Amino acid sequence: MKLSIYIKRFVIIMVCCCMVSCESFVEVDAPDHKIVSEAVFDDDAMAISVMTGIYNQLFRAFFSSGGSDSVTALAGLSADNLRCIRTTDPTRLEFEQNEILPNNPRNLNVWTSAYNIIYMTNSLLEGLTNSGKITEEIRNQLEGEAKFVRAFTYFYLVNLYGGVPLVLTTDYRVNALAVRDTEEEVYQQIIEDLEDAMDKLEENYINGERTQVNTFVVMALLARVNLYQQNWEEAERLSTQVISQAGTYEILEDPDQVFLANSHEAIWQLSPVGRGSASTNTNEGSIFIINPRITALSHLKLSDDIVGTFQSPDKRLSHWVGFHEGLAVHYAYKYKIRNSTADITEYSMVLRLAEQYLIRAEARAMQGKLKEAIADLDVIRNRANLDLISDINPGIDQEALLEKIMEERRKEFFTEWGHRWLDLKRTGTASEVLGTGHPLWQDTDIRYPIPEEERIKNPNLGQNNGY
Repeated sequence: MKLSIYIKRFVIIMVCCCMVSCESFVEVDAPDHKIVSEAVFDDDAMAISVMTGIYNQLFRAFFSSGGSDSVTALAGLSADNLRCIRTTDPTRLEFEQNEILPNNPRNLNVWTSAYNIIYMTNSLLEGLTNSGKITEEIRNQLEGEAKFVRAFTYFYLVNLYGGVPLVLTTDYRVNALAVRDTEEEVYQQIIEDLEDAMDKLEENYINGERTQVNTFVVMALLARVNLYQQNWEEAERLSTQVISQAGTYEILEDPDQVFLANSHEAIWQLSPVGRGSASTNTNEGSIFIINPRITALSHLKLSDDIVGTFQSPDKRLSHWVGFHEGLAVHYAYKYKIRNSTADITEYSMVLRLAEQYLIRAEARAMQGKLKEAIADLDVIRNRANLDLISDINPGIDQEALLEKIMEERRKEFFTEWGHRWLDLKRTGTASEVLGTGHPLWQDTDIRYPIPEEERIKNPNLGQNNGY
């Protein structure tokens, strides 16, 4: 009982210290985490509890929460999938209008919450290094999980801001004046962390829940990273390995089953348990489903443009898009529960199998493997109840096929982790697509500004062009 109490107290202290000490990387009077880490890692259970705390924090952290200040919401506004219901909040409108000011508090929340997660993973990794009492099996498992989470977080930072500081230690004296590393250097670190994690982790879900990182979770993200880096062969190879795990992952026929807890389409999810309260709904359900009683509490709607891309037989339109008659707006309805204290039935989706099929389709198309790419694309179209490309246009050329793949990515992943925004950015089509509907659009808007508050505290942080 005493050990259990100690572990719980430590996790609380660890999270609180991280929230205080690295709200802007770290404060000058940061606590001595090295001493805490040596005390905490007296045995496997203590170290495991810290990693559990990191998973829980991912559900609460602004950037990863799926809430109003998450990548899902803000990057959705920056692209052409989400719109504000009303114009009373300028900090949210700045994302929709691609006119984000450096002092925007929501942008600051994304940055600081991401670096808070990175600080926590660094603290765990240092604790594992300092402790000689952790078994090799648990050490490898936790190191793999921590490095994956660090890589995952840097993936979003580098894609939102460009080059960012690579903070790989808890030493506040180093972190406080860190300079921005290049995008190439950040991606190199991401790949290094992911490859190391893949070597250390097991293939199964150790706790039986798809909320814990395993080898295939790492492969799924690494496949995406290689796609973004235009390493087509490697992206194809990695996505194929994930897709081949037919006993673990499958494309579900019923769209309403996809976002359930531990659904067979899920590769990695975050549990509402991480919220630490009686509420058991996902944050996505809370912000996207229109409040049935007080509509003024709902702020986001689907754009007419994204709704108009769906054809009437598309099951995604009938299952994942809702309509509120009072406001006459469409809303995302992938998650069915807006507010609940009952048993948890939905987890927040982070990585799922459908993405792997579309990663492989794009990678194959870029290599000229059009027949194979069509087969992958048709897997997604089949579930959506759309005509198969292999039936209606088997001779489609490469350019047209790639356009079809990007169309399916948009319709499949709307309101999921900013996929549309990142796709427009990586394919160099943001100005072409957004320039017409966004009168204030400039090419430099493709990167978010480095938060002003961070640049005041750290004069070594240069600003992105255009801000």
